[in-house]
Order: sequence, then structure tokens, then C-alpha cells
Amino acid sequence: MARLPRYFVKNVPQHIILRGNNRQVIFANDEDCLFFKDALHDAAKRNGLAIHAYVFMTNHIHVLASPATEECIPKTLQSLGRRYVQYFNYRYQRTGTLWEGRYRATIVEAETYLFECMRYIELNPVRAGMVGHPSEHAWSSYHHNAGLMVDALVKPHRLYRALAVSEEARVSAYQALVQAPMDAEMLKTIRESTNKGWAMGGGRFKSKIETLTDRRVAPLPKGRPKRQESD
Repeated sequence: MARLPRYFVKNVPQHIILRGNNRQVIFANDEDCLFFKDALHDAAKRNGLAIHAYVFMTNHIHVLASPATEECIPKTLQSLGRRYVQYFNYRYQRTGTLWEGRYRATIVEAETYLFECMRYIELNPVRAGMVGHPSEHAWSSYHHNAGLMVDALVKPHRLYRALAVSEEARVSAYQALVQAPMDAEMLKTIRESTNKGWAMGGGRFKSKIETLTDRRVAPLPKGRPKRQESD
């Protein structure tokens, strides 16, 4: 089945996944992560991509980011990908592609799913059994969003800034959000929406995005339509 075209709405967040080819390792050590992070920061800044959350796993990455232009995300990832592949292939004396193919992405209704996506991303190492708490994974936005350190890669979303007036109260509220249980249905929604390119949001949001992008943003109803009997 042919893939649906990419879609874009200015300043509306997208959840992005980029995987290593055949799930192979893309980060062998902290030096690799640091190079990748610097390259991502440079590309995002140059192309106007505001990154709200991220995590670097052994063989893939997650990013939640708001694009300023239609070419913002593809140009950022193209620049990042080329630069990092050159670095990785040279360092580990390999050739060929490093990536699985096209990145996967979905547009996100911020008012409903922003924080769900943020904590989904930052809790990825916990779900994978790598760490017991998101603060123990060095390569994620949790440290910035939870007030543990300043990370120049992270640009807080307006809803994050609206959590509280003071920074102390804001990071405390965010820490509480991350610690709250995430149910299985929410995990399924985020995974399916991102992998299949469906918009993540309510009915009105999806209708608005379809109107703005002239693209189907949800799966078609299952089963054949009922036949209409003639009078």
C-alpha cells in the first residue's frame, strides 16, 4: 500500500521516530550521543525546529518538536542524518546506510496529547528496562524539563510554560506528570498514530487538520459500507 504524503501545520507539534537500519545500534557510546546531539541542535536551530522533548536510545530516537515551516522537519533530519552517518561510518570503519528509511511522524493535538507524548518519550528507557527512573538516562530532555539541568536543545512549549508561574512550581508539576501511570490504551494510541502517520487528537482536531492539509489523517472505517436498498 502506498504511503500517505507527509503533512504539516505551522507550530503544531509532531512526534518523530528515527530508527537504525534493521534495528542496528546507532549509538555505541556517549561520544556518539554527544556528536548526534550537537548535530541535531545545529540542524534544528538552522531550520527553525523547536524541540520540546527527545530521547536517544541504543538503536532509535524519539523527538517531539514544532516546525516553523513545511520543510523544517525534513531538512533538519536530512542534514542531521548525513552528518551523523559520515561521522559514524568513519569512526567505525563501515559503509552504507545507517537508517531504516523514512522517519515516522504524527501530528499532535497539544492541548490533549503534548504531555502524554513528552512523558512517553522520556520514559522510554524505563519501559525498556535500561534504568529505573528517567533521570538515570543521560540522553533525554527529562533533565531539562524536570529542572535538573539546562539543555540548550530543548525549547519549552507554551503549555509547559503554563504549568505554573514559578520555575520551581513548574518543574515540580512536570515531575508529577511524568510519575503518573500511563495506561496501556494511551501507549497503544501513541505507537499506532506515530507508526502509521495518523493525527493524534480529538475528532475536531482531526477534521481541522484534514481541511488544512487535504490529507486523510485517520484510518478508514473497517468493513465494507452497507448497501442501500432501493425503495
